[in-house]
Amino acid sequence: MSKIHQSIAELVGNTPLVELSNYEKKHDIKAHIIGKLEYLNPTGSVKDRLALALIRDAEKKGLIKKGDTLIDVTSGNTGIGLAGIGHALGYEFVPYLEPGTTVERVKIFEGYGLDVKTFYDIEEAKNFEKEGLNVDNLIKGIKRIAKEKGQFFTGQTVNEANQEFHYNTTGKEIWEDTDGNVDYFVAMGGTAGTIVGVGRYLREKNPNVKIIGVQAAPSSRPESPDFTGHIVDGTIPLAGVPEEFTPALVKSNKNNGFKYDEIIDIKAEEAYKTAQETAETDGLFLGTSAAAALTAAIQISKRPEAAGKNIVVIYPDNGYKYLSTDLYKRH
Repeated sequence: MSKIHQSIAELVGNTPLVELSNYEKKHDIKAHIIGKLEYLNPTGSVKDRLALALIRDAEKKGLIKKGDTLIDVTSGNTGIGLAGIGHALGYEFVPYLEPGTTVERVKIFEGYGLDVKTFYDIEEAKNFEKEGLNVDNLIKGIKRIAKEKGQFFTGQTVNEANQEFHYNTTGKEIWEDTDGNVDYFVAMGGTAGTIVGVGRYLREKNPNVKIIGVQAAPSSRPESPDFTGHIVDGTIPLAGVPEEFTPALVKSNKNNGFKYDEIIDIKAEEAYKTAQETAETDGLFLGTSAAAALTAAIQISKRPEAAGKNIVVIYPDNGYKYLSTDLYKRH
């Protein structure tokens, strides 16, 4: 039987787990740090799962048909997923990019032939750099634009299909590929769909699994007065911020089997060092959020109680979209 797929949409998911074996040996780490290589999805990130989930959910509800135009706000990867998976399934896409998106991502959007917009094109959120990113205002603005232009807002930050898809696929894959031996699950949050959906699934399977959220330290957030100029791209704080800045999916699933056991702050500069070292020890080439999540997993691995335990961490994308940044610049 031939194995010829008819669409890249058929290739989303079932990404492998790989242990950080050489790094563990070098640093005499007794725990098992196991990364899920989400950058092996068709357009290069975990957000392919989200793109497929949003499109299929809207189709199921009769909200879109082939030929329609989708729009959403994105720092890059969700938009790239909606462009690639969307084109494969017969949809156009208009991205509203967060300023500061890497030049590589902008060029990818241009390569897909898209009409690229930014947050500055959304009246309700254009002052976010001074006032902080109010997600409610951002959503209000993008919904208004969709209505005015007859486009469909996919709603990556609020659509429950986001975390449900991760519950049904990513969480299940991790559980099955580890034979149910997961002690810690570590992930950053953009929409928080991954950590919420996977966290819910794993906790249902084993109530003792530790769910560890990772967020950029204040010095790595543009709105912070002590911002260093280095960010953990595509992520937002998961906790410790006003309610209006907390991811919608975290708020909506508090009574749905999801909670954090711990939140770890990681500085962008720490993530850069991790990315550079693990590229040399294990041949990984991680993006900033993957490197930040891995940095947190490494911190956990050094705790005495983590010896012999399996720490599964999400690698959302690789480093190819960050070559214009300081991520892999050795000083």
